[in-house]
Amino acid sequence: MNLLTEPQAVLGSPPIPPPDPGHRPVLLAETLAALAPRPGGCYLDGTFGGGGHSRAILAAAAPGGLVLALDADPEAIARAERTAADPTNAGRLRPVRANFADLAVVARREGMAPLDGVLLDLGLSSFQLDAAQRGFAFRFDGPLDMRFDPDRGRPAADLVNGLPPTELADLLFRYGEEPKARRIAQAIERERGRAPIVSTARLAEVVSRAVGGRRGRETHPATRTFQALRIATNDELGVLERALAGAVEVLAPGGRLAVIAFHSLEDRIVKRFVERESADCVCPPELPVCVCDHRPRLAKVTRRPLKATPEEVAANPRSRSAVLRVAERLGPAAEAPTDNGATGRGRGR
Repeated sequence: MNLLTEPQAVLGSPPIPPPDPGHRPVLLAETLAALAPRPGGCYLDGTFGGGGHSRAILAAAAPGGLVLALDADPEAIARAERTAADPTNAGRLRPVRANFADLAVVARREGMAPLDGVLLDLGLSSFQLDAAQRGFAFRFDGPLDMRFDPDRGRPAADLVNGLPPTELADLLFRYGEEPKARRIAQAIERERGRAPIVSTARLAEVVSRAVGGRRGRETHPATRTFQALRIATNDELGVLERALAGAVEVLAPGGRLAVIAFHSLEDRIVKRFVERESADCVCPPELPVCVCDHRPRLAKVTRRPLKATPEEVAANPRSRSAVLRVAERLGPAAEAPTDNGATGRGRGR
């Protein structure tokens, strides 16, 4: 297996189309090199967002290549539909409003399985961050919503105003890795007793006061709190686990899975999933003989996650925390049973 160890453009691929104004897809060259789109191939972009990745894959997969573009956000799907209507795309982009947790179901329903590549970009798009009414960012005053799909689920304000302080503190610590979670939860409880906290500006102010303001900090003191609430509101970690499992089911042998994560919780799930799916045995270490009958379905393409170059970080600060992991779907031969019990553990670790 050749490892993708440094960013590079796909050799011989068409020029990458320019992104929409205000939108910069992260790790674009690295993602294209990872997926290696081929003419006539079928690919899935789990989060269309601003469309930068989808349009680049379309260009690299021309002629004849198809991209199934999913997004739970209706505004993102509206942008995808405008892109699909462009005559230069010749019907090769298929937008579907759906959560990427359901990517396997959608790919089969759309007649796109098996796929030659799946991309999961787990970050927020600049459009979502810059829309005050969506409630994702504390730099704007807007309703405390944070839902990717505004037509489903409950807004973040319900968690902020409804959870007991101990549960709220646990949420902030688990999903935001916030060391001052208990103090913040207690401050929120006091403040919501006066009036419900329903705006991003008010929540950011409560958190800032609770942890002592921003003096000496590189990031806003409410960053971890907003991350935790967004993850919980959208069940992001559960959705990611279902998406990874679905991707393996619909990838063709040799097809690539590329995942861009932006924080350690996401990346840890991706890393463990790939490690498990690339292992010969997943039995507990204390068992002397393999009894799991597990067979690897993936092979690692990146031994370590790829990160943005200093040039990209300078041009797009949001790429600073992005990491890319890539794996390749193995064929049926790799999943054939072997006699691990007769020859030892056969773990391949």
